[in-house]
Amino acid sequence: MTKEQQNKESYLHQSEGNPHLTEHSVSPSLGEGEDSGNSFRTLLRASFKSMDTEEWLDVYFTRPIGLAFALLWHRLGVTPNAITILSIFLGVGAGVMFFFTDTLYNVLGIILLMLANFCDSTDGQLARLTKQQSMKGRCLDGFAGDVWFFAIYLAIVFRLWNQSMPGTSEVWGFWGLALVAVAGLLSHSPQSSLSDYYRQIHLYFLKGKEGAELDSYEREHIIAESLKGKKGVFWDRAFHSNYQRYCKSQERRTPMFQKFHAALMEEYGNIDKVSQNIKDRFLSGSRPLMPYTNFLSFNSRAILIYVTCLLNCPWVYLLFEITIYNILYVYMHKRHEDLCRSLTPK
Repeated sequence: MTKEQQNKESYLHQSEGNPHLTEHSVSPSLGEGEDSGNSFRTLLRASFKSMDTEEWLDVYFTRPIGLAFALLWHRLGVTPNAITILSIFLGVGAGVMFFFTDTLYNVLGIILLMLANFCDSTDGQLARLTKQQSMKGRCLDGFAGDVWFFAIYLAIVFRLWNQSMPGTSEVWGFWGLALVAVAGLLSHSPQSSLSDYYRQIHLYFLKGKEGAELDSYEREHIIAESLKGKKGVFWDRAFHSNYQRYCKSQERRTPMFQKFHAALMEEYGNIDKVSQNIKDRFLSGSRPLMPYTNFLSFNSRAILIYVTCLLNCPWVYLLFEITIYNILYVYMHKRHEDLCRSLTPK
């Protein structure tokens, strides 16, 4: 890599001008970094999925700390999946702390959720740098995040239960439960899953099939069906059966992308044979949407939870989730579908 000795600011500036710089450079592994003296900055860049899809807060804060932990865990022989499991306990602990109205408990909740997020960054970075990526690891990672937020939403329900609604003498009670259900199940969940799908699609066009984790309902359904009747594969079948439904939900909400992708596969056979001109046109339209996918993921939600819990008004977070986040979700979805429609052969 000819840019190893430049500072990160210079690297990021050049990445904006040449979005393929990181993706087409040779990425060192963690073992190679230790053997050949690759710098921390080089390993950090290699641990990114791509500069297009990384959020600035992650680039400058979460990823560097995550890499420091990854180096430590690697020396101790800890696997990425073990780190993911640790994050589950930390995230649930955070949820418990957010149940209390006491500031000290809330600060502890913030610390625990930040540690869980560092683990979430670390497991992926460690997996990429040690070539241990797997679909099961990725899904375990997604499951961990779901458990964190389930614990947090449940804590908010119980926290609000006996509190009065603003401007009234009525307690939240079941209204709080209903608000959490709409915010969590009908808003947060579809927003996060589609944001993840759009990031994987972007990586698919940017780095090819091997550089993305873009799975399909058809493939997962075939795997799930092939496991029927076999002994000793209960957990494998449960995993693929659940994951196929997740993929189907993503595909159902993106009809124009499915049509666009099908047309490309019919003409070229696989993404690596698609003309660079088509890829560049797609990426130029998809790249401005990546900040939306990041906003609808972890960081903004976590910050809003921290602030509203410290101010003892977590219902404000729920209202933001239902209103502002859904508006951004609808806008992002429309923009992406319009992009695919414009590129699909008539």
